Amino acid sequence: MHKSVQKYKDIISAIDRKIEDQKFDLRPKIIAVSKTFGLEKIIPLIEYGHLDYGENKVQEAIEKWSIIKEKNQNINLHLIGRLQTNKVKHAVRIFDYIHSLDSLKLAEKISEEQEKQKKNLKLFIQVNIGNEEQKSGIKINEINDLIIFSKKLNLNIIGLMCIPPADEDPDRYFKEIKILNQKFNLNEISMGMSSDYMKAVENSSTYLRIGSGIFGQRS
Repeated sequence: MHKSVQKYKDIISAIDRKIEDQKFDLRPKIIAVSKTFGLEKIIPLIEYGHLDYGENKVQEAIEKWSIIKEKNQNINLHLIGRLQTNKVKHAVRIFDYIHSLDSLKLAEKISEEQEKQKKNLKLFIQVNIGNEEQKSGIKINEINDLIIFSKKLNLNIIGLMCIPPADEDPDRYFKEIKILNQKFNLNEISMGMSSDYMKAVENSSTYLRIGSGIFGQRS
């Protein structure tokens, strides 16, 4: 069995044990974050049957996934990195989910492209939960306006996404996102990565973004 598949199965087993111990109703989906990894590590996981993959950059996603998605139409591709407005056209074409909606301007551009391409992507609003200057995402007090604006554009906002500060315990930030998600009546939460996914599971994350935990360390 390929290492990527074995690591993926180990993560699923650990999550299932946590869910059973804490009597949770739902197992979160795992987005295998394949950014920078070659197809030799990804193909075994596709062949095993995993369907959700994450990329950081639009161009890399196009080069890596265009042919694969033609052959495997059940695969869901998630954009988890920042999206510039000049890349929206290509992003709408290749991705099924965008986890980084963070401005009115970007919402408008996505809406325009979806109409042209007759697509309806699932979108997460990225929240800068730690108010870090170097990170993307909107402030908590801007969430409501972006949701209202997006709904006027008929965008399919399914949840909130966050990346907590790297040097702090993520638990309090995950709890805060969970409360905000409930406040805005959203069903999905995108939070938790290789280093903190179990705490995200404890806080009702529905999409975990796991890269190195599956594919190994990036070179």
